Amino acid sequence: MDEVLKKLDSAGIGKIEKNVSLSKCTTYRVGGKCLCMVFPKNVQALRKTLSILKDGNVKYKVIGNGSNLLFSSKVYDGVIIRLDELNEVEFLTPTKIRVEAGYSLVKLSMLAAKKGLAGLEFASGIPGTVGGAVYMNAGAYKSDMGYIVQDVTVLTPDLRIVKLENKEMDFHYRTSFLQKHPGYICLEAVIRLEKGDKSAIEEVIRDRRKRRMESQPLEYPSAGSVFRNPEGMSAWKLIDDAGLKGYSIGGAKVSEKHANFIINYDHATGEDVKNLIEYVRSTVKEKFDIELKVEQEFVNWE
Repeated sequence: MDEVLKKLDSAGIGKIEKNVSLSKCTTYRVGGKCLCMVFPKNVQALRKTLSILKDGNVKYKVIGNGSNLLFSSKVYDGVIIRLDELNEVEFLTPTKIRVEAGYSLVKLSMLAAKKGLAGLEFASGIPGTVGGAVYMNAGAYKSDMGYIVQDVTVLTPDLRIVKLENKEMDFHYRTSFLQKHPGYICLEAVIRLEKGDKSAIEEVIRDRRKRRMESQPLEYPSAGSVFRNPEGMSAWKLIDDAGLKGYSIGGAKVSEKHANFIINYDHATGEDVKNLIEYVRSTVKEKFDIELKVEQEFVNWE
């Protein structure tokens, strides 16, 4: 590992930080430390980073804003790669945007609204990056990335750059090709929107922000909805009906405001959050014979 870190240091790939607390990099605000965090300055630097890590047989994880990740409290004995520097955005046409993976999804939705472009209103409250949103097929209000992505440029496991069309991305409810092929990395996406009424778009965004403030525990660290909605049902209602609102383990609690949110209300650990997730799943299964699927990704629990 030391030899690999020396190679990374001398490769001119961008900012490198050592012994970083992962609690600063996730919206749950939990997690142990990672030995090394790399911020590649461009796609070429990312390829160089991955080449060094693969040659050295060092494990790595590519993350965005950490808005859908749950890290354990253990040290991550590998390299975390953040794509913050891949943040270019350009208009290819008046309604078509090329945007790199590290760009903020909320920022993109605001940019679209200012230009009077409709289609991204659903994303105005999703605190992830474009890359993370494509990976998860993030969505809300009966829309998701699959409706607006034209194509995605990815880095393959053998470090080739290829373009995948919308159909090839296999977008479905909270999933995509990238989840089923974890060696692939989203580099950028082309988003296709429609001309709309600027004031009407901004009004939708304002109204939804107000509704989120009223219905979601945004004053606490969380990762948004914990469970996917079973077909024809709401996960929050199942959890509420199971009597779990307000239930806590350690510093983690099922929100009393929205039962499908688990909040870090009192210095929770990753273990507190994970144990509470598993308790909610097992309780709902026991009471209603319904298996809730977790939206979040567990990292460094093996």
